[in-house]
Amino acid sequence: MYSEKIKKEYERWCEKAEDADVAAELKSIVEDKDAQEDAFYRDLEFGTGGLRGVLGAGTNRMNVYTVAKASQGLADYVCKHDPEGKRSIAISRDSRIKSEDFAKIAAGVFAANGIRTYIYKELMPTPCASYAIRALSCSAGIMVTASHNPSKYNGYKVYGPDGCQITTEGAEEVLAEIEKLDIFDDVKRIDFEEGLASGMISYIDDKVYTDFTEEVKAQSVLYGDEIDKNVSIVYTPLNGSGLKPVLRALKESGYTNITVVKEQEHPDGNFPTCPYPNPEIKEAMALGMEYAAKCNADLLLATDPDSDRVGIAVRDDKGIAGNKGEYVLLTGNETGILLLDYICSQRKKHDKMPEDPVLIKTIVTIDMADRIAADYGVRTINVLTGFKFIGEQILMLEQKGHEDSYIFGFEESYGYLSGSYVRDKDAVDGAFMICEMFAYYKTRGIGLLDKLNELYTKYGHCLNKTYSYEFDGSAGFEKMQDIMNDMRKGVSVIGPKKVLKSLDYAEGLDGLPKSNVLKYLLEDNCSVVVRPSGTEPKLKFYISVSADSKEACAAVSDEIKLALEKYL
Repeated sequence: MYSEKIKKEYERWCEKAEDADVAAELKSIVEDKDAQEDAFYRDLEFGTGGLRGVLGAGTNRMNVYTVAKASQGLADYVCKHDPEGKRSIAISRDSRIKSEDFAKIAAGVFAANGIRTYIYKELMPTPCASYAIRALSCSAGIMVTASHNPSKYNGYKVYGPDGCQITTEGAEEVLAEIEKLDIFDDVKRIDFEEGLASGMISYIDDKVYTDFTEEVKAQSVLYGDEIDKNVSIVYTPLNGSGLKPVLRALKESGYTNITVVKEQEHPDGNFPTCPYPNPEIKEAMALGMEYAAKCNADLLLATDPDSDRVGIAVRDDKGIAGNKGEYVLLTGNETGILLLDYICSQRKKHDKMPEDPVLIKTIVTIDMADRIAADYGVRTINVLTGFKFIGEQILMLEQKGHEDSYIFGFEESYGYLSGSYVRDKDAVDGAFMICEMFAYYKTRGIGLLDKLNELYTKYGHCLNKTYSYEFDGSAGFEKMQDIMNDMRKGVSVIGPKKVLKSLDYAEGLDGLPKSNVLKYLLEDNCSVVVRPSGTEPKLKFYISVSADSKEACAAVSDEIKLALEKYL
């Protein structure tokens, strides 16, 4: 509700905000109490995903002031934990509106606090941020991005010295530092150019990017096997940061028959042809699929704006999916199990499997992966939703001297990583490995849909579907909490399936950190996970169904979805 506190904070911003865009927006809502309330009813939430929110004026928005305040909090955290003279932070950014401004403002804050700051000369993907942190032995790092969100969003991911997004404990410490600060009076800043001139800010050497590319190419599991790399590929970076790194890795490895979707080739934070630039969404892939059909391409690749997620479509040459000659989008789970099986089979074939091979996946990722891994003698570690928890497990392996045990990690939301050179999902690596896998099978007369069917025949049909429901503003936030509380009261049946066991991760479970997540284990190897997004105003349902056929899976999944929606 609109309050005197909100009114006073709005008026303070009107008095103190000097940024032209912020000032203009504040002026435009002078008579709009609802807009003032939404902009000031809370501070933009800082968590393990850093910051993410709608661009605009106010404490609940992404703007130069909220970014500078978060940067000051991070600077104070780094200064507490790292000895003087060794403090440094690496920065990367994607193509979003204000990303360059936010990156430079953050750099100016860090430099003003005596922290050496390294920043890429041009936009670079999220995995390049993770890589630079480790390569330059930094205390922390940030990636300015809102990942796959619509153009009205931007965000700010924070990384630790291991190149992994900060953990819950780290995020709480940074948040505590942020909360001590007044957004206007307590932030130290110098101009970006001044920082460059003084040497406190410097551009990241091109060698770091080259070394990253070499690490991606080193993930190949061909081990001398011959493949035809002249497969026809259509690629779209969805107006994001993937264009140069993805094309470089592929072309240097011999994949040259690549057509780029012209309308989505160059960086553009407005995303004019894909309002929701997420390769999980069919609409975002539509233009790429048109290109693929025109080119008669074998494979379509799409990376999201910060190039940590990759989606694909393949031509249905044999009518396996029912539409011969048309392109079929694969889910993140389907691509994940295909990559897992390919990597495992190649390692086994060439005697390259480590002593204790490990797959790391999230609790909402397809259960079939566990069965495939077990078949190859690979141990599965299941973690909470978020690739940071996969990165955390890689660090634990590294600390025990078993980093080489990690052979693959993935999550259902199109995130993959086949090596430990970075600690976040990597669409450059994902695109590279997908192209290699595709070419390997095509050279042997096998399509990815053939291979997928083979896996379903061997391990049983499994369908995983994710549904997101938006709850904007303060009322929406409260509604999400009410739904979670309602479901915590007890659920005995969901659709046609009885609940065998309820798992509540709110107080921590199975050694995992506390998280506002509910999981229901249903009869017949089915399950449901319910959780509010940590970075968006959304409630998500993850439905996993096992059945005798694809059709039976779909029918049961639909019934479960309808039953869950009654809680909304």
